[in-house]
Amino acid sequence: MSELTLLQDFKARGLVAQMTSEEELENHLNENSVTLYCGFDPTADSLHIGSLVPLLTLKRFQQYGHKPLALVGGATGLIGDPSFKAQERKLNDDETVAGWVEKIKAQVSAFVDFDCGENSAVVVNNLDWTRDLDVLTFLRDVGKHFSVNQMIAKESVKQRIDREGDGISYTEFTYMILQSFDFQQLNKSHGCTLQIGGSDQWGNITGGTELTRRMNGNRAYGLTLPLVTKSDGTKFGKTETGTIWLSPDRTSPYAFYQFWLQVADADAYRFLKYFTFLDVADIDQIEADDKARQGRPEAQAILAREVTKLVHGDEGLVAAQRITEALFSGNLNDLSEGDFVQLKQDGLPSSALKPEVLAGGLLTSLLSEADMGNGKQVKDALQRSAVTVNGVVIGLEHNNKGVDVFSPSASIHQKYFLVKLGKKKHHLFYL
Repeated sequence: MSELTLLQDFKARGLVAQMTSEEELENHLNENSVTLYCGFDPTADSLHIGSLVPLLTLKRFQQYGHKPLALVGGATGLIGDPSFKAQERKLNDDETVAGWVEKIKAQVSAFVDFDCGENSAVVVNNLDWTRDLDVLTFLRDVGKHFSVNQMIAKESVKQRIDREGDGISYTEFTYMILQSFDFQQLNKSHGCTLQIGGSDQWGNITGGTELTRRMNGNRAYGLTLPLVTKSDGTKFGKTETGTIWLSPDRTSPYAFYQFWLQVADADAYRFLKYFTFLDVADIDQIEADDKARQGRPEAQAILAREVTKLVHGDEGLVAAQRITEALFSGNLNDLSEGDFVQLKQDGLPSSALKPEVLAGGLLTSLLSEADMGNGKQVKDALQRSAVTVNGVVIGLEHNNKGVDVFSPSASIHQKYFLVKLGKKKHHLFYL
């Protein structure tokens, strides 16, 4: 572990956006084993990589001897956080949210240690302390501590009120009170004195520190993390094929690995500090070595390896590297059936082979329909022997022999055909 204090390490990594009473918080963390929490609302059946920074931050705190609580919002997930959202969230039914809660519990549990003595992690669900709370008690005991004037002044709410359109519903307006109530309840039941979250949570977090002071008479602190952005201004965690999820059922380990490999040079070293446990000094050395070498940077490969291993384990990383190497070399012999399932899921453009199309069609038509090029480009590639199917070179003489080229006996794992046109275009056909 780094010789830096926890907050020094956070600052070196660029992981601090805002904090309450910096000097007090520094002393609090240095003098005590602190219980802290971060909330994760179930808005889908999986978290995405935007949740990785706070998840890894809980682990960083634990490495320094603090106790992390991972809160899964079974209650707040039914309401929806309005913070800096353009419009009202769609409300989901109880059964759907409950199912998502269980899946997200399992995901969160993979990032912190539940068996390390006094600072072992705990997963909590805010539905446990809100389920039986009646509205009159909530309004009298909790709501009275909140000034509507101050709530409206919070930037996350103010933007919604000032924006033309529907504004903000009372349901979402109360989210801040519910999240603040979480902090007060965790302070009371677990001695929790610190909440962390993204910088868009600052208003909710400070509401919680104030409610904890008013109701419990205890000092509480907040620390926010920067929201991850890309240097080119595009949204982090989004690709042409959609969101990058933590669940392998939504984003395969191979596609996950490729996402990090393709990070821009301008982002790679910053992301190494955000998303890995490598020492800051080692990351700075990687950057210096990349600049001195003036060739292909190593940062992306290191980033992809470290983050894929964190999320998908050794097995997921090995599979992603194996698939990457096979596509580069053209040697498909070592690819398992599971590897092809990943490619079919989201790793490559893919489509089913229909017998009637093969029987009556030309390869030029089939590959053109698969967006591998227009008819002229595909024909030219066939003439140059620049097309392979499962590693076998296919020429123009095979153009009207699709049934033979894609016969079951020529498939891999009795199902798959990987077509490569030129150096970069791939398409996976399957029976």
